[in-house]
Amino acid sequence: MTKKYNICIAGATGNVGRELLNLLYERNFPVGEIYPLASERSRGKEVIFGRRKIKVIAISEFDFAKADIGLFSPGAAVSKEYAPKAAKAGCIVIDNSSFFRMDKDIPLIVPEVNGEAILQYKNKGIIANPNCSTIQMLVALKPLHELAKIKRVVVSTYQSVSGAGKAAMDELYNQTKDIFMNKKRQPENFTKQIAFNVIPHIDVFMEDGFTKEEWKMMQETKKILANDIEVVATCVRCPIFVGHAEAICVEFKEELTLARAYEALENSDAIMLADRREDGGYITPVECVKDDATFISRLRVDPTVEHGLAFWCVADNLRKGAALNAVQIAENLIKHI
Repeated sequence: MTKKYNICIAGATGNVGRELLNLLYERNFPVGEIYPLASERSRGKEVIFGRRKIKVIAISEFDFAKADIGLFSPGAAVSKEYAPKAAKAGCIVIDNSSFFRMDKDIPLIVPEVNGEAILQYKNKGIIANPNCSTIQMLVALKPLHELAKIKRVVVSTYQSVSGAGKAAMDELYNQTKDIFMNKKRQPENFTKQIAFNVIPHIDVFMEDGFTKEEWKMMQETKKILANDIEVVATCVRCPIFVGHAEAICVEFKEELTLARAYEALENSDAIMLADRREDGGYITPVECVKDDATFISRLRVDPTVEHGLAFWCVADNLRKGAALNAVQIAENLIKHI
């Protein structure tokens, strides 16, 4: 008889929380009881798990001793407060916020990349889920890094508004509608107009001129894949509802032929290689929605460095970039607890 696990989902009413519920059901995770948690203002609302409607519990009132695993996506401030409480009560937390990612005692996991590090959860009872843009990039880089060690990565992201939450998605919708109706709407969730525009600014600015989102990609790559890889990132918010895209240029320490790179990417279970050198022979964000794969297109030699490749990478940021990665961590976790 399959052992079942009681699961709590913090941030259950948000975009990622709802996707977590969907994926647990779709992937037949061995769920015993499921407890959707959110803020007090969401208490009593209903969320869907399979064919059931379940009432939301206020996170402040929940006894975490009831849960074996906690899937957290409520934002850094809430995770900071409640994840340690959950871990202390014996609930192993898989946290999607940025708060614990760079803690040296907490593993930062992409299962296809560094799944063996998952046992470090025993340090504090918490596992961190990386930034959405980092996840899809490292899924793409891992099979290449195994063939020829990576020296440097230059990445520009094209990130959808769903990464900033439901209010950001509403702003894109309403702003687009208002433009067609010749109305003016001031930005609320973004620094500038997002409809029919791109904004080279995600998260707060740091002293060196990079944004926190860019810093996350640079530092998380070092922690997850290899400490000596240099990364420079430019993160851009685009008027897309779901799906992140990245233009990635990789410099290797040794030669890696295009043929060997193609073979490695094709053999990865997590990657879908869609690369025909013709009109439409590539994947765009709208085509990756609700798909679990990380899509690679436009693979080519970068002639500006001695050993370089360039490619286009697309994934559903709510799935592999957040909820799916967390559920995959949980799937690996239950093999060890």
